[in-house]
Amino acid sequence: MKVGVVTFPGSLDDVDAQRAIRIGGNEAVALWHGDADLKGVDAIVLPGGFSYGDYLRCGAISRFAPVMGEVVAAAERGMPVLGICNGFQILCESHLLPGALIRNDHRKFVCRDQLLRIENNRTPWTSAYTQGQEIRIVLKNGEGGFVADADALARLEGEGQVVARYLEVNPNGSLNDIAGVTNARGNVVGLMPHPEHAVEALTGSGVDGLGFFTSLVEGAFA
Repeated sequence: MKVGVVTFPGSLDDVDAQRAIRIGGNEAVALWHGDADLKGVDAIVLPGGFSYGDYLRCGAISRFAPVMGEVVAAAERGMPVLGICNGFQILCESHLLPGALIRNDHRKFVCRDQLLRIENNRTPWTSAYTQGQEIRIVLKNGEGGFVADADALARLEGEGQVVARYLEVNPNGSLNDIAGVTNARGNVVGLMPHPEHAVEALTGSGVDGLGFFTSLVEGAFA
């Protein structure tokens, strides 16, 4: 599958995401924030970083980038979209996902290998995992606290839209220990930790993140 990775001004992990996509058996396609063109891709990744310097709010400017009009339209048609860290923030700002990401409750940037539990393996990005599987991948954020109003939180929990949950410790104050969510349709996923940094045994924290990128291939040939 052809998977587009959008680069915004301030993206840091776009090249890492492209590499993870290739290791996962897909073709990585570079997409530019200023171009309203998805280049015929089958799926999209919004990578981590500090798009537009995180001015105003994280992701608040990126949602107005020309490429995001195409991303929103494609997501609404059912195209798989994954937002990692800053990409998660952009998806929330674009109203493709409910809730918001706010400053960590301890007011400090956190960088650690984080244990997660996969709560929903029925998305195009998580089908390589088993329900309830525990994985450890890199987490690095300063504004990673997931919040939502009571009704939205109840819907996320009640309808199985929580994709991943923090274990051992809540690193940023996210409500209900939520590390990632999906939309009602299941094609759009936002994840605060960084699976693209856990795809090779030689570096990083192992290969537990690789499933986010092999899931697309497995889904295509299921």
